[in-house]
Amino acid sequence: MRNMTAAAVIAMFGFAGQAMSTELVVVSWGGAYTASQQNAYHAPYMKKNPGIKIINDDSAGSAVAKLRAMKQAGNTTWDLVDAVASDAMMLCDEGLIDEIDHNSALAAGADGSSATEDFGDFIVSPCFIPQIVYSTTFGYRKDKVSKPMTSVCDVFDLKTFPGKRSLEKKPINNMEWALICDGVSPSKVYDVLETDAGVSQAFAKLDTIKSNVVWWTAGAQTPQLLADGEVVVGSTYNGRLFALIEEQKQPVAMLWDWQVFDLDGWVVPTGGKNKAETMKYLKFATDTQRLADQAKFISYGPTRASSAPLVGKHAKLGIAMAPHMPTDPNNAKTTLLFNYEFWADNRDDLDAKFNAWLLK
Repeated sequence: MRNMTAAAVIAMFGFAGQAMSTELVVVSWGGAYTASQQNAYHAPYMKKNPGIKIINDDSAGSAVAKLRAMKQAGNTTWDLVDAVASDAMMLCDEGLIDEIDHNSALAAGADGSSATEDFGDFIVSPCFIPQIVYSTTFGYRKDKVSKPMTSVCDVFDLKTFPGKRSLEKKPINNMEWALICDGVSPSKVYDVLETDAGVSQAFAKLDTIKSNVVWWTAGAQTPQLLADGEVVVGSTYNGRLFALIEEQKQPVAMLWDWQVFDLDGWVVPTGGKNKAETMKYLKFATDTQRLADQAKFISYGPTRASSAPLVGKHAKLGIAMAPHMPTDPNNAKTTLLFNYEFWADNRDDLDAKFNAWLLK
């Protein structure tokens, strides 16, 4: 040390911390959902691991296309991606995300169960780490309707409930709701949607409100459109509506009728540059306590069985979270379980048909 130059000492000590720090790019959905992850996962992990900096990217809505482009370019810049189950299955089939040995890579349950036992049937793909059960449903402005909305088919009733609607700019869920509101039995929706006639029937029903639709591509958009009064009713994730109603105190009510249950979780892009650190973070972020902690900030159900008993009150509001979960019996009287296999097999084809329909 005595013979080292000042520049060498500075190089060794002054920049060592910077050289050792690692940035993990975590791709999610933005808004209230990313905030819940920041509070429950990211901030606690960075506090325990000061050499890690987590960078939030809100591009999850376009993750499939972007991961395909990254693979083609040979440059994967994301470390971890939050994906819905059907997208995870498709990305896994295409070799764009890594398979995970759930029991060796993830923490055991707080009740002593293995990870695969704790997550159970929610592990729908070898590449998928389940995180939450959520639903896509509708919220409506109580002060802009003549009477409460009680049926998802009220969304298609422009006479009784005039005004703009917001729907997600993709076929998923919209096609299912259109068929249900055109008389198809919910139990037969996916059978009908497998046929060309069924697809045409869904588009014909959507045609009846198309001119009154504001299309959204990020989960935070419908809550903002409702808050601004730009739409009367709009679809989004139930947790976003919880934040709008309970935290922001907007004059909005939930319309749980035929909410669509789905799974959301983590996937690890193939070719990521920080794989070891990513896996360390994943083990922490998906343990029993962390999944229960997320439910303190947003009304999504944790996917670990061992987490459920730990879900209590909202961290800031102090209200019990169970009645706000999509799985609560009072909210789940009519529910449609998202068909992962159908959408994994048909997503690209129906995306193309949907985009062509939008242009008509």
